Amino acid sequence: MNPDKETFLDKKLRPLPRWIFMSRWLQAPLYLGLIVAQGVYVWQFWIELVHLITMMADKSMTETALMLVVLGLIDVVMISNLLVMVIVGGWETFVSRLELENHPDQPEWLSHVNAGVLKVKLATAIIGISSIHLLKTFINAASYDEKTLMWQTLIHITFVLSAVAIAYTEKIVTAAHKPH
Repeated sequence: MNPDKETFLDKKLRPLPRWIFMSRWLQAPLYLGLIVAQGVYVWQFWIELVHLITMMADKSMTETALMLVVLGLIDVVMISNLLVMVIVGGWETFVSRLELENHPDQPEWLSHVNAGVLKVKLATAIIGISSIHLLKTFINAASYDEKTLMWQTLIHITFVLSAVAIAYTEKIVTAAHKPH
């Protein structure tokens, strides 16, 4: 191919890759929506905390009820942590650099985040959230039938196996891309 024709094709195709690359900004409203969802979870946390304090002040709370409310608070925090990982990690990986290098509050994991690492972190966070839900169910097992207990356990086991498969796949992919 002669140089003149190659230059013409490069100039002609340049806008298309540029538009494709710029399309990543279409995700920005999605991440902003997740930030709003984070605010909803903060509100939910405070409602549950006030409920806990009110019940403790009335001395009407059993140990089991206390444990269930505290597990609910932990659940909200873990979901909130999951949101932070998705918002910060997803933005950094798919939209634009946050330029947090040397910032004292930069999350340690952000320096080596990529799509694979993010998937593994999300999968393990989902296992943590599922574990809290399963623990809440087991603490209150008398309120559930055997079928519900079995299904919740099977779903949790599925999450665990999926996370192991994702982590193993990421390990294989990472090893394949490492220089020997």
